[in-house]
Amino acid sequence: MDRAVERIRTAGARRELIEIHGDYDVDGVTSTVILKKALELARAEAGWHIPHRLHDGYGMQPAAVEEAAKRGARLIVSVDNGIRADAAIARANELGVDVIVTDHHLPEAELPPAFAVINPNRADCDYPNPNLCGAGVAFKLTHAILAGMDWPKAKLYRILESFLKLVAIATVADIVPLTGENRIIVKHGLAGLRDVRNPGLRALLKAAGFADRVPDAGEVGFRIAPAINASGRMDSASQAVRMFLTGDADEADEIARELFALNQERQAAERSIVNEIFERCAALPVTDRDAALVLWGEGWHRGVVGIVASRVVERFHRPAIVLGVENGVAQGSGRSIEAFHLLEALESMRELFTKFGGHAHAAGLTLPETSLDAFRERLRAWAAARLTAEDMQPLVGVDAVIELPDVNDALWKALERIAPFGMGNPKPLFAARRAQLAGPPQVWKEKHLRIAARQSGRSVMMKGWNLSDLAQELREAREVDIAFEVERDWNGGWGLTVRACRPCEAAEGMVS
Repeated sequence: MDRAVERIRTAGARRELIEIHGDYDVDGVTSTVILKKALELARAEAGWHIPHRLHDGYGMQPAAVEEAAKRGARLIVSVDNGIRADAAIARANELGVDVIVTDHHLPEAELPPAFAVINPNRADCDYPNPNLCGAGVAFKLTHAILAGMDWPKAKLYRILESFLKLVAIATVADIVPLTGENRIIVKHGLAGLRDVRNPGLRALLKAAGFADRVPDAGEVGFRIAPAINASGRMDSASQAVRMFLTGDADEADEIARELFALNQERQAAERSIVNEIFERCAALPVTDRDAALVLWGEGWHRGVVGIVASRVVERFHRPAIVLGVENGVAQGSGRSIEAFHLLEALESMRELFTKFGGHAHAAGLTLPETSLDAFRERLRAWAAARLTAEDMQPLVGVDAVIELPDVNDALWKALERIAPFGMGNPKPLFAARRAQLAGPPQVWKEKHLRIAARQSGRSVMMKGWNLSDLAQELREAREVDIAFEVERDWNGGWGLTVRACRPCEAAEGMVS
């Protein structure tokens, strides 16, 4: 950190052009905006670059470094990427451009040849929170830069607190553990959304329907983050960066509307691929022999394959890689289950890939189309040697069995005090045993479920997102076991969301 800050201060004093190299997801976009604004406050000259997912691929590329050098950049700072960009950094060194890497992804055994590498996942780093997202790392660099500005303490605190709003959104969106420092970041960052001055963030909240109230972490993850991500998935993430950087409220509103339109386009592309995959799996059923799934298709939109992989994991509860093929090249993403380290698996067969990287449970990769069959067989074998049938059996582990009459305002207020919820601090999951169905389940919007449940004289209406497949199974049931969460509803109150439901005659095992 000290080495990085000193180089940035030197660049500012010399009026050298600094270029920030970000990524096209929420974490990369917000990291870029945070550092860009911090460098402006430090009176440094800073530009930014976000690669195009489809044209440039992931991460810092040698060609992008060459373009930065042509623009006069003497220092490049990566955010949310760069830890495996050895070739690009080596090219920068050849061109006399220093590179500071800020990242949170897992490094190789050897660090890249950068001027400085800031990453809490370095083997030699003893920072107590290795689970910062990319924006969290950028925020730490921002703090270190601005701490040297000789501002009054109150001003430094106020400026840093304002950045926490974007850091919180990124922390939720990147699905890092919401424990320890990350929990504090999200708690304070989301609270700060009560008073938003940035025109872009204000426009985004308004377009998402949060003009009059503060979203919780779940609503950030399912409503706000996908709109930011849509720009990088379907078009260019530069749109989202410009939205946060503009001072023009009308321009910000226009871009925010565009992002939500792109998100609708993303949802349609995702549904198309998911439907095709599930039809394939119905024709050729997935068995225990398929310990890992590798699926690909010509023309599948590479901007949505990561989301599709998550849907496949949800359905079949095993690691899944989904790739789009174009001009003989397969590019895509993988998601995994808790028991399987995906990046470790990919590293065991690295010779198959043009490039790859990621985490234990999420990764991106590129390989020739001709290597797909070999990749599928090797990943399947690797997974089969490490996963048991029990690992691939989805379980619903509930935190408490509860009677429906005990779900009330007091419980809701208690749950609010232990929020924000997310990875590492999941929302408590309750189970109601032997509840009666007060009428047949109702399907709405073709894919969601509504059920009316009654227990001990109390009747409640519950919704189940994407659970329409259960309607037929429950239609003849008189009593059911229900796993559910207590969630904020759109009006700011609370409601019950079904996560799993089975007729009481079904085999035991839902509750663990």
